[in-house]
Amino acid sequence: MNRNASRFDTNQACSFLGVEAIRQLQTRLLRRHLKLCREHSPYYHNLLGDFDFSGFKIGDLARIPTTDKAILSEKNDLFTAVPEDEIRDISFSSGTTGAACRINYTENDLDRLAYNDAVGFASAGIGRGDRVLLTCTIDRCFIAGLAYYMGVRKLGATAIRNGINSLESHADIITQLKPSSIVGVPSFLRHLGIFLKENKIDSTCVRRLICIGEPLRDENMETSSLGKQLLQAWSAQIFSTYASSEIVTSFTECSAQCGGHLPPDLAILEIVDESGNPLPSGAIGEVTVTPLQVTGMPLIRFRTGDIGFMIDKPCRCGRSSPRIGPIIGRKAHMLKIKGTTIFPTAFFTVLDSSPEIAEYYLEASGDGLSDRVEIFVALKKQGIRLDHVAKRIQARSRLSVPMRELPMEDVRKKVFSTSRKPVRFFDLRKA
Repeated sequence: MNRNASRFDTNQACSFLGVEAIRQLQTRLLRRHLKLCREHSPYYHNLLGDFDFSGFKIGDLARIPTTDKAILSEKNDLFTAVPEDEIRDISFSSGTTGAACRINYTENDLDRLAYNDAVGFASAGIGRGDRVLLTCTIDRCFIAGLAYYMGVRKLGATAIRNGINSLESHADIITQLKPSSIVGVPSFLRHLGIFLKENKIDSTCVRRLICIGEPLRDENMETSSLGKQLLQAWSAQIFSTYASSEIVTSFTECSAQCGGHLPPDLAILEIVDESGNPLPSGAIGEVTVTPLQVTGMPLIRFRTGDIGFMIDKPCRCGRSSPRIGPIIGRKAHMLKIKGTTIFPTAFFTVLDSSPEIAEYYLEASGDGLSDRVEIFVALKKQGIRLDHVAKRIQARSRLSVPMRELPMEDVRKKVFSTSRKPVRFFDLRKA
């Protein structure tokens, strides 16, 4: 059998299966995935040894050690499970918390990727005949931009690849081509929406914003300050997504907008504690994913480094697949300040909702005993006092954090020049 043969279509029937039917489907796919890993991946061949997968169940996954970014980076070549001539695309993970990892995709994996994003877009209401403006790069070995493009096409919609471009350029596209949906980073889409309103440019054609890279909900599943600003700037629904280059799978909100749906035939989701033990639904831990039906670089129990929680109750949309809640923070970004454990997102929430703040970033420093944080901001108007913002931050975090005003140009250069998406946390702590 050709392992690269296409087996994906946009039929979403499996997303609406009952809980037991989903478990049976995932169990069958998991056994096949584990067998492929042991037979073709040098790393997992050594790890799995004499494991018997004939009666393996999803609950047995906890018997297998997790794989994290450090292992994937250190032993990168050992994870490739196909001959060189079967690799069709080479991409790199963003490497925001360490060395970038090479990710190899076969023809099967690219087809799977297109199916993954088509199903995600469909759950957000995009369909044949829709025009979708992509405001993200498709080059620079960036897999997400390619995935969005292929997903739109596979769904039968029309992709408009304007990429990372100026506000004026996107405004022209919206005026001329009238896209019904836009895919982009929320903080950029906020700027774009404000620009359109200030210049009296009609954007009512846009009915959906598919938001990537930044969460739109808080840990209580309420719309975040950033999400509320998007709703004010656009006459459109907003949909949050979650994905990473390594797991090759995305979780996209449906019309109920209460968590990103897992494509049940593409991945198994776990939330684990520090020791890699699965946590119950609703418990906060590290997002860990076993991507199914991957052939080029298959992974088992990949720890993403993101902190979140799982929702396993059936959704109002009719899907029974597990959902992922908002990402609360990066495990590597967790701060310990004067005995208080906190994630940078706690500061982001306050800064996003502060009308005085135009842009901002945080720097963390320290020697391992206690962390220090300093906030750098650009103000919307000169002469605004920062003490009101500082009091809000103290009320939310119970911490007094120093703040410094910088010119807008300096802050934006810092935030937007180091990655494909905005970077607002800079870790200067000593290991």
